[in-house]
Amino acid sequence: MKITVQTEKYLNDLLEKTYDAQRGYANAAEITEHVQLKRWFAEQGARRTHYAASLTKELKAMNQDPELDGSFKGDMHRGWMNLKAALSLNKDESILEECITGEKKAIEEYTTVLEHKSELPPTVVSILEAQKDEIQSTVNTIKRLEDIADDHNL
Repeated sequence: MKITVQTEKYLNDLLEKTYDAQRGYANAAEITEHVQLKRWFAEQGARRTHYAASLTKELKAMNQDPELDGSFKGDMHRGWMNLKAALSLNKDESILEECITGEKKAIEEYTTVLEHKSELPPTVVSILEAQKDEIQSTVNTIKRLEDIADDHNL
């Protein structure tokens, strides 16, 4: 399969967003004071590190140059998360809301890339579909955690 410039762009855009998500979860783990949420956020950050490694491996296998860093937009979102958490009465609920926002955006990005699956190698399609499904599962988990945080004022 011929790898196009657009294919490389799709994958590098996802890789950049994956770095942003990884840093976002690391930031969330630092902000929260709730031990179990710290652990959960750290696990999600580690999962995103794994996603990035998978995408990097596929890009290198296609002789493409992988992105090495996140985006300015991601930096701004983490800054907003910090400010919102600092001003919120329920810091954890605020952090979880921002995580949902970021993950929903990630799902949109994956959906957009997968609309062009005919331009991607089958192995990449499988990886992206699995990652998208896991991110959707994460959104569902965050919603449950948000309900708990709201009910118990974590």
